[in-house]
Amino acid sequence: MASIGIFDSGVGGLSVWREIAFLLPDVDLIYFADQGYCPYGPRTLPDIRQRVEKVARFLLAQEIELLVVACNTASAAALSHLRGLFDLPIVGMEPALKPAVEKTNSGKVAVMATPATFQGEPFGRLMARFAHGVQVFVQPCPGLVEQVEQGDLDGPVTQRLLHRYLDGLPAQGVDELVLGCTHYPFLRPAIEAVVGAGVQVIDPAPAVARQARRLWERLETKPLTSSVPQRRFYTTGPAERLRQQLWQLLGPKAAHQANVQTASLHE
Repeated sequence: MASIGIFDSGVGGLSVWREIAFLLPDVDLIYFADQGYCPYGPRTLPDIRQRVEKVARFLLAQEIELLVVACNTASAAALSHLRGLFDLPIVGMEPALKPAVEKTNSGKVAVMATPATFQGEPFGRLMARFAHGVQVFVQPCPGLVEQVEQGDLDGPVTQRLLHRYLDGLPAQGVDELVLGCTHYPFLRPAIEAVVGAGVQVIDPAPAVARQARRLWERLETKPLTSSVPQRRFYTTGPAERLRQQLWQLLGPKAAHQANVQTASLHE
């Protein structure tokens, strides 16, 4: 059966996976968590690009028909590179700056992301296209990805990091906050508690899932779907750890249906 491949440096892309699973419930999904190499954020852009290519080749070997780069850092570093290499539809992530600019009343919006996302050329192009007539606060958030990977969604360390990065935004008049990393939606309740009701938090995952559905439905040879869709998960870390994370982040039903395996990428 044809399938959609989805990958991230870790479990953050599961925020996109669950939206795609909701919109395309009969389609086989393969998720790849590169947890042995996580986080991508502190790494150089060439290193990320090389690693992402290896992950993509692994998923292509599973005969996927559509690839979703469910990682803002990987998209910033390697999306154009992947599209130049592979002949299949590829969906990437970018911070949802456009809807934030359209919705703001104060004219001040903020983007929280990994440092590498802000370093990539795509974010510069995004700013050039949409950041007109508004003030954009760019907030790198090192450490948050690691907290989500550890399952700490609202503990003292996570709270300290969120307060450090976000406390000043409401006082500066920010009323739209963009989640520029797929790990951050799992911190959304904690983030909203820190910034308060006056700041709207924007998660791009639903829009990315809608784009994936559009591209899936446009495939020239309509792939067959499964009566019982497969939910395969690969990790370059311990499989049992990913099983526990699926339980925490997606719930018992999704975790029970999951086929979790360890994968290795040849260096």
